[in-house]
Amino acid sequence: MSEVKQGPEISPANAPQGEPPKSGPEKSGGPKVHSVRYNFLMNFILTASQFLFPLITFPYVSRILHLTGNGKVAFAVSVVSYFMMVASLGIPTHGIRACAQVRDDREALSRTVFELFVINSVTTLIITVAYVASVFLVPRFRAETPLFLIFTANIVLNLFGMNWLYQALEQYDYITFRSIFFKLASIVLMFLFVHEEKDYVLYGAITVFAAAGSNILNFIRARQFIDFGIYRNCNYRRHFRPILVLFAQSMAISIYTNLDRVMLGFMKTDRDVGIYDAAVKIKNILVSLVTSFGNVLLPRMSYYLKEGRTAEYKQLAARALNATLLMSLPLSAFMILFARDALIFISGAEYAVAAVPMQLLTFSTIFIGLTGVLGIQVLVSQGKEQYVLYSVVTGAVVDFVLNLILIPKYAAAGAAVATMAAEICVLAVQLFFTRDLLLEVRRKFRLPFYLLATAIGLAGAVPVFLFFDSRPFFRLLLGALAFFGLYGVTLLLVKDPDVYEILNTVRGRLSRKKA
Repeated sequence: MSEVKQGPEISPANAPQGEPPKSGPEKSGGPKVHSVRYNFLMNFILTASQFLFPLITFPYVSRILHLTGNGKVAFAVSVVSYFMMVASLGIPTHGIRACAQVRDDREALSRTVFELFVINSVTTLIITVAYVASVFLVPRFRAETPLFLIFTANIVLNLFGMNWLYQALEQYDYITFRSIFFKLASIVLMFLFVHEEKDYVLYGAITVFAAAGSNILNFIRARQFIDFGIYRNCNYRRHFRPILVLFAQSMAISIYTNLDRVMLGFMKTDRDVGIYDAAVKIKNILVSLVTSFGNVLLPRMSYYLKEGRTAEYKQLAARALNATLLMSLPLSAFMILFARDALIFISGAEYAVAAVPMQLLTFSTIFIGLTGVLGIQVLVSQGKEQYVLYSVVTGAVVDFVLNLILIPKYAAAGAAVATMAAEICVLAVQLFFTRDLLLEVRRKFRLPFYLLATAIGLAGAVPVFLFFDSRPFFRLLLGALAFFGLYGVTLLLVKDPDVYEILNTVRGRLSRKKA
């Protein structure tokens, strides 16, 4: 970005060849920390895999399991996510910040991990017992006992994953390659064992393997960074307030991200859950792309604040907001226009009824991306979790009330409206609490240029949508070429610094390879 003075912590371009840029910790003995750009590249590869693998699996699964079978698995996933969230408390987010602050000191890091692991072990034991009991006591769960019992493994294995440790140490290359390996393995298992609608239980088991299978590897590999042992004089109490605040925040967020499917499952049918889940899956792909840059910033921003490097902290915040807008605006606009084609191509004609919910949820990705930066990357890194809590509680209340009103009449579309309204409310509250920072970096925002480029992209894609009558794949392909081609050309013409930086990076790497 031309407006931001780049230092070695943000751009490794001036680092000596063959040496990693000094970004973050500089003390000896700490884990190797890559540049923000390298972490973003790794996270982008991970995000791309999260985009590509559903394009391989969901078309197959949706046609095999149909709306009802897919709805059963989606309902179980939504239910178990609540139990996992309670078992984790707020450790996934607090753990990143707490470990990032002591990652230069192996003993302090080991003690911090031990404290968090002990707390998490107690909550996981309690919640696992409660979950198994609920499977046999709640009639709606008991009807699918084998499926729900399989998901018990998600709760237990989540304890050993300690993903927050690897994120705090910015081990994004390991996270990426590990995730891709288990995704590939799960695809093989899916094609081997899921052949009929009744195989939805096997599909549920495969999703558990894909999501939690790597957690044992995480636990074993942690020895590279920490020393396992029983630590005395531990200060567990210092973690209670932040994890409880973050837990309340996670609970509120979960209400308007998972409660929709749970309420649809209780108030409507598995088919309605399947319709909504088809829209959610595509929305989640877009969200992962939109948040791919911001997701790598929490440990780095927490470290900068601890070291008093406020200028670099603000630079990263501005870059994250611009990167979010750069990706969320065009992706949302394109997918809203071609929602029906995308659903038919990915899931089959049976899922075309999910077009309206998908359009509403796709629009909400803009708000989700911005709150991911303002809430997690800015407010949490500053230790202001309570403000994030205020925002998500507001969203949760709005979502719950609107679900009660809209789901009985509008089913999946009503749930989508409730989610979009909740995300808007969350963003409004977070804008209020981050207004001082936003005012300081407002001159770096490039929203008008992204809006202009999106409008020009739509001008090229709308004729394809209106007049090109062909199979969904070819409409999507031509529409994407027209839309994103014009979008990219426009940003080049207005000399968008992010686009030029990406091009210069690619050109530089190609030149070095040739040399």
